[in-house]
Amino acid sequence: MTLLEGSIGTEYIIKAILTDDEELDAFLFSLGCYAGEPITVVSRRKGGCTVSIKDGRYNIDDQLAEAIEVEA
Repeated sequence: MTLLEGSIGTEYIIKAILTDDEELDAFLFSLGCYAGEPITVVSRRKGGCTVSIKDGRYNIDDQLAEAIEVEA
């Protein structure tokens, strides 16, 4: 499933980043968002969500959340 389908407050493990955009992939990597890392959906808002990765919280849009494949 993708992070867009994830539940608030549940920790997931990132399986893969589903994008062909190298710049986007590099940006996510710089945030610590890559396969094997835990990620948690903190809250949802119209058009996006707030996620917790390592010690940071980031606002991402729905398109980006859909590109992050996770497992429970």
